[in-house]
Amino acid sequence: MLTLNELAFDFGGRVLYKDVNWQIKPGERIGLVGQNGTGKSTLLRIITNEYQPTEGSISKAKDCTIGFLNQDLLSYESNESIYHVALQAFDKALYLQKEIDEIMDRLEFDHSDEILNLLGNKQEEFEALDGYNIQFKTEEILEGLGFKTADLQRPLHEFSGGWRMRVMLAKLLLQNPKLLLLDEPTNHLDLPSIEWIEEYLQSFEGCVIIVSHDREFLNKMVTKIVEVANKRVYQYTGNYSKFLELKADRDDLQQRAFDNQQQFIKQQEKLIDRFKAKASKATMAQSRMKMLDKIERIEEVQNDESVMNLRFKVRTQPGKILVTLKNISKQYGDQVIFKKASAQILRGDKIALIGANGKGKSTLLRIIDQSEALDAGEVEIGYNLEKTFYAQHQLESLNINNDILEELSQMGSKKLESELRSILGCFLFSGDDVYKKIKVLSGGEKARVALAKTLVEEANFLLLDEPTNHLDIQSMNILIQALQFFEGTFITVSHDRYFISQIANKIWWIEDDEIKEYEGTYDDWKYWMAKREKTRAIEAKAAEVAKPAIKTTLNPTDHDTKTIDKQKKQLQQQLNDIEKEIEGLKLKNTDIEKMLEDSANADKVGTLSEQYQQNENLLNSKNKVFETIFEQLLSL
Repeated sequence: MLTLNELAFDFGGRVLYKDVNWQIKPGERIGLVGQNGTGKSTLLRIITNEYQPTEGSISKAKDCTIGFLNQDLLSYESNESIYHVALQAFDKALYLQKEIDEIMDRLEFDHSDEILNLLGNKQEEFEALDGYNIQFKTEEILEGLGFKTADLQRPLHEFSGGWRMRVMLAKLLLQNPKLLLLDEPTNHLDLPSIEWIEEYLQSFEGCVIIVSHDREFLNKMVTKIVEVANKRVYQYTGNYSKFLELKADRDDLQQRAFDNQQQFIKQQEKLIDRFKAKASKATMAQSRMKMLDKIERIEEVQNDESVMNLRFKVRTQPGKILVTLKNISKQYGDQVIFKKASAQILRGDKIALIGANGKGKSTLLRIIDQSEALDAGEVEIGYNLEKTFYAQHQLESLNINNDILEELSQMGSKKLESELRSILGCFLFSGDDVYKKIKVLSGGEKARVALAKTLVEEANFLLLDEPTNHLDIQSMNILIQALQFFEGTFITVSHDRYFISQIANKIWWIEDDEIKEYEGTYDDWKYWMAKREKTRAIEAKAAEVAKPAIKTTLNPTDHDTKTIDKQKKQLQQQLNDIEKEIEGLKLKNTDIEKMLEDSANADKVGTLSEQYQQNENLLNSKNKVFETIFEQLLSL
């Protein structure tokens, strides 16, 4: 489909790639990974011909169409509705539709065979482009990405950057290119939308290359990882977890080769230093110097999995209860966010607040911070609470004229420069890096500075709104470790499932205008939610079974004996059928009880317990149906 041959690229005097060879095949789902600054996004722009390689070439199949979702699309503006912006994906079909409409207008006064044949040809071409389904497809994808039906006619300029990015993603998906390039697609998606895009892309027939720092997304989506490192690309078969295993083996071999080469170089340099001044050995020394100049140096392995050796302490210990929300209510216009909702945050809680966008997660953080007014209810703050708020706009609050060290020293924490340097070292700013001006930093580097500032304050309660945005995987690991070592309490809004699974001991979500809480990890919560949904589905199915029986209730005006007898027979038959089902379920549970007594396998016990509970739920539903039918039978 597309091949990179001996590719090299220089950017501002800096070599990003050298001798890169990469063959992209149809149907591949590739994760493109690497540290910030290694040139992942640049490589995508080279593939799209936006940038030209310094050396080498790119060969592309004639039928290879490319769609590219990049962060620049955030700035795209239009007065058209988001529906019409997404619909632009079908430009050829829309042009044909316009032609067909014009021909239909001509038919009012021109009934010639020529016009009729032209109309038939255009309609046939329109149908071949699946033109009659473009409206349905556009609505389906926009709604799948989180837009409500009422939003579709709103102009694009009314939406924030993240929502605009979704519209551009929808347009791209509707174009159905052979090669789809996605640069950080999950940065602006909530959990339901991420799950929807995963399902959609898994059935996508073309090739997909994804730049992402979302481990869970990569694990579910890709079958191959391409890592950009040391000015080259390295290819690994499998998902991100498999890549980490294979990379560890490669890094081990590379580090050994590096160590051996360094030892060899030192030996040669010693010989050169020893004999270069002797006339009889000068030629030999010169020869060895030339050899060292020509030798291809092996790069030392850069460790992505940085280990933090610093614990983030708190200035003062708070009371047992940090925050109490009492019957809080909040709404914007007709949109109700909370209605008499209550919750408590206790000392030691590590809370992940999750759910779809627009449900009020950021609003809840601001309410807890007391920077958002309530319509009703109250927020009680506990003893000795010291909080700090990392908001989504935190990067904008950095002083761009400060260097990194100045930015931290102005926090008023009274820490020594050596202490601040240690903290910055944990956030990957070492040596002279601490003197870099904020204005020259990348988005990921600014996010690291802002997070370091948050932790330097030594507050005992953190409110973190989307702290993982703009972070690469290495920076994400640092944040995870910082929060795992943090001695205080925090609540964070995040859509990154790996991040949540590593740091949370409580899950909050907003449902039915209330704050719901689950005590446990994200993985435990997912299992519990799946079980809850399964139980609800069983109960709904049982309720459906009861409906036909209720419909047979005798009409008070019907005194026909034959009709009554017929209804009685129907009800009796239904009663017999339900009774058999109830007996069957009871027997199943008796068997499960015996198996539970005999089993010592923990996994098997868990599965059997789940089956038993499902049967019990169904049994309760069947008993209710039995009672309803029995009462109807008695009334006859």
